[in-house]
Amino acid sequence: MNTTPTRTTVDRSLCAGPQPLTARLEPWMRDLMADHEVCRALIAEHGSPVNVIDTAPLARNIGELRAAAAAHGVDFEVYVARKANKALAVVDAARAAGAGVDVASDDELAQVLDRGVEPEKIILTSAVKPPATLRRALDAGVVVSLDNRDELDDLLAEAGAGGADVALRIAAQTAGVRPTRFGLAPAEWIEALGVAGDRGRVAGVHFHLHGYAAADRIAVLGEALAFVDRLRGLGHDVRFVDIGGGIPMTYLDDRTQWDEFWAAMRARRADLAAGGALTDELTWNDDPLGLDGSGGVYPFWQEATRGPWLEEVLTGRVGGTSVAAALRERGLQLRCEPGRALLDGCGITLASVAFRKKRADGVPLVGLHMNRTQMRSTSLDVLMDPLLVRAPDADGADSVEAYLVGAYCIEDELILRRRLSFPAGVRRDDVIAFPNTGGYLMHIIESASHQIPLAANVIRRSNGFERDLIDGTVAGA
Repeated sequence: MNTTPTRTTVDRSLCAGPQPLTARLEPWMRDLMADHEVCRALIAEHGSPVNVIDTAPLARNIGELRAAAAAHGVDFEVYVARKANKALAVVDAARAAGAGVDVASDDELAQVLDRGVEPEKIILTSAVKPPATLRRALDAGVVVSLDNRDELDDLLAEAGAGGADVALRIAAQTAGVRPTRFGLAPAEWIEALGVAGDRGRVAGVHFHLHGYAAADRIAVLGEALAFVDRLRGLGHDVRFVDIGGGIPMTYLDDRTQWDEFWAAMRARRADLAAGGALTDELTWNDDPLGLDGSGGVYPFWQEATRGPWLEEVLTGRVGGTSVAAALRERGLQLRCEPGRALLDGCGITLASVAFRKKRADGVPLVGLHMNRTQMRSTSLDVLMDPLLVRAPDADGADSVEAYLVGAYCIEDELILRRRLSFPAGVRRDDVIAFPNTGGYLMHIIESASHQIPLAANVIRRSNGFERDLIDGTVAGA
């Protein structure tokens, strides 16, 4: 498809929550969503939903992190988390930017090697690593981040007498840091290395933390650096410390909207607890979105993101000095493996309206040609307003406040759990655009249940659009 969108104005007034959560938009997103004909043509050619990806912001986001590290004289490398977006165009863009790639499966590893990424620019961090995957990594010279003693045994069995260079994932022991299922305590690794002898050569120390707090990274970096010192004392040539992912980004334009949304949610909970009316709900069946302690929502608004966040980490104090100074003194490279923070601004998901109807109790519903796994991560909901894409000269329809529902034959099949307002109504030929879905929201839990095909992935180029090669890739080929 060679049609290039014409930049006009995006009309945000056509769709918003009762408590608006206005999404940040890249210029290319505005261009695309302002052109109804191009959006409709993409869906006509590739089906609904269709993921549209523009990798240009990736290099900018990588550069922001690099600049923060360079300002402190820290040797630094970024590894793009492949699991955050499966498009091969993302791999190519990471390689073009000189970044590394973090892979979490055998297929991801094979594909990244096939795209020409140098083995030293790859790290294998899979939560479970079959022997065949370990063998592929060893044969290619890719460093493996080990999670447990059984993996160490499996890797050394594959490596034979020559042994292998490894990274050890530590489970932080720092008080106040949320426990993680990933890694082992440093003392356990020391014991395991004693059994392995000189066949397990530690090249790096790695950790994964839940959440996004810079203070937690600073605290666990102190623990990791102490472990590095101990490993070096045992003769290991430790070259890097890897803080994993969890680098924050923000999806929204306005912190005030974020605060007001949660204030309204808390007020609604209080009203219900006091016996208030069951009308005017903000979410499907008054879902508390975690306010009852049932789970979590990604912080779609965050203050310190990417560069400023890394600045906060590097200036944090460990052992009487700054993190940056502690890394420089040891000659250690600092690594990270972001997903969302690097893919910020890289994707949009477009879906066509399938139907309009009412639930048995009269609640309005708008059905989309998509399912709930095609725009969702582990967050309880995606808390940013979609946009209604409509031809400029199209007639309106009756104003409605409705929920977006999807294709799975499940009572709770919601695309978004928030009620949305459509002041000019919704029509069957309209397109719903979900902005900034490039990091995790497109692919991390997508499902082909009911034998409904996975969404097509289309790359936006300077001269038009092309299907990403991942859509034609045979797994494991």
